[in-house]
Amino acid sequence: MYRNLEQGMAPFPAALEGAKQIGFTVLSISLSLIAAFTPLIFMDGIVGRLLREFSLTLTFAIVVSTVVSLTVTPMICAHYIKEATSDHTTWYDRAIEGALSRVVAFYTWTLRIVLGYPVLTLLVFFATIALTVTLYIKTPKGYFPTDDSGFVIGSTRASADISFQGMLSLQQQLAHIVMADPAVAGIGSSVGGSTANRGFMFISLKPPEQRDGLTTAQVIDRLRRNLFMVTGIRLFMFAAEDIRTGGRQIDSDYQYTLSSTDLELLQKWAPIVAKRMETVEGITDVSSDRDPGGLQLNLVIDRKIASSLGVRVQDIDNALNNAFSQRQISIIYTQRNQYMVVLEIDPKFQNDPSSLERIYVAGANGVQVPLSAVVHYQRGLSPLAVYHSGGFPSTTVSFNLLPDVPLEVATSNIQQAVNELHMPEGIRGSFDGNAGDFRKTSGRQPLLILGALIAMYIVLGVLYESLAHPITIISTLPSAGLGALLALQLTNTPLTVIAFVGIILLIGIVKKNGIMMVDFALEAERHQGLSSRDAIFEACRARFRPILMTTMAALFAGIPLVIATGPGTELRRPLGITIIGGLFGSQILTLYTTPVIYLLINRLRQRPAPSAVAAPAGIG
Repeated sequence: MYRNLEQGMAPFPAALEGAKQIGFTVLSISLSLIAAFTPLIFMDGIVGRLLREFSLTLTFAIVVSTVVSLTVTPMICAHYIKEATSDHTTWYDRAIEGALSRVVAFYTWTLRIVLGYPVLTLLVFFATIALTVTLYIKTPKGYFPTDDSGFVIGSTRASADISFQGMLSLQQQLAHIVMADPAVAGIGSSVGGSTANRGFMFISLKPPEQRDGLTTAQVIDRLRRNLFMVTGIRLFMFAAEDIRTGGRQIDSDYQYTLSSTDLELLQKWAPIVAKRMETVEGITDVSSDRDPGGLQLNLVIDRKIASSLGVRVQDIDNALNNAFSQRQISIIYTQRNQYMVVLEIDPKFQNDPSSLERIYVAGANGVQVPLSAVVHYQRGLSPLAVYHSGGFPSTTVSFNLLPDVPLEVATSNIQQAVNELHMPEGIRGSFDGNAGDFRKTSGRQPLLILGALIAMYIVLGVLYESLAHPITIISTLPSAGLGALLALQLTNTPLTVIAFVGIILLIGIVKKNGIMMVDFALEAERHQGLSSRDAIFEACRARFRPILMTTMAALFAGIPLVIATGPGTELRRPLGITIIGGLFGSQILTLYTTPVIYLLINRLRQRPAPSAVAAPAGIG
């Protein structure tokens, strides 16, 4: 509309003509952007649920924005913009206008040169595609960025034969060391759970400004070094995250699970795999949920002697229950409270099996018979618990990543180490939880990108009634991917799920450059009678400033995501990095490669079909 005002049109006709000129462009950009997010709606898993909400929200936002752009915006332009220029412009306005004019002049001058060397430009385009694919393969992949939440979840573990009192003492020593760290604000500690040799510790850190600039991961590393002073127990720690998959209680962030129908085979190979994983580079805090060294006491009843003395098996069970299981036998009610009455023997007699000789059971005629007269015991070892996964016995080995080690590298190293062990066919290993969901998600990323490109191509093909012009528009995307991947490489940021969302956003944002050029060029060819070369050149010149403005607006909108500080910024920063890098790369390359590809495709479409070869005349 403003360009029409500069050509001398009145505000209302200028707004009407501007809406007419840009209406199809806006519709094409909006529908193709919606098509780019369509494959995300059908993605499964935790990541699929997250991206489904994201894509649906953006889809509805795009629909509303399209309606507003084609109705409210032209109305505001028609009634509130009265003139193209003002006599009261400041030196600042004139300086900006002069700078933009020089940029446009420089672009038109360089574009003429580039159009004179189409083969070289095409080589640059194909090199961009090759480099994008290479960088995508080599860029380390990750799951979700670790959020500096200031909250640490810890899991303690001691030997399987430890008593509750011994576990409590060791846990208290760990708690004193943790509380002595200057970055720790408070802790919550508990002992027991699934087994007696395990406990939990929930550590709350001070605000980031009171930690001397240390992140949660760096505080964990410092605590880990100090906690090795306590022998007999280990504290495994990981930062609490907003998104976590898997319902298994583990000691670390990631897990590798072994399962087998043969329990003996599992008990043989589980410690071998866990020991091998301790030597894998890039991981730490390796621990297994297998506790094979639990103390077990088997009581064997001599049934002949018990029968002759009139001792029933039920009486033996009741005696042991009364002595060791803290049996509740009554409740005492008072006016203000109630008290549970628990029956047990003196705790000092609960630590040694020889105390069984002090227990008596009722025999014939009410005679008290020593338990040792009818029972003898055998010492042994037994796992404290047998866990199951999918109905089969399993053992889970959990691990954390060392700083600056991508999850893709760690899982690849682990898988290679396990493959070198050559486990038998009866046992199977796989990544579970966050690591398992990451491997599924990273394997589907290329398919999602391909699905987005196919959906966009179909929509653009229907809108333009052409199979060729959508290719010109989609040709703008490799440069965006290259810019995004280069930005991730320069900032040492892995390609996480959030960064992948940024690439999908770029697919929708960057292709508007091609749409704006192609629309104008087609309109110039059909209604102004320009040649393909003149039409695309005029389209690039006329749409350069709108392309520059929309790109800069999106680019500056991503800057707060990168420079912001505080809780949650680690999760959003990869999104800003990919958007800024992709827009910067596409802005430089697509302004030159798109017109060359447009001319190449038009030349291929206009090439005449080969004439049929005449048949030889027959002999009469």
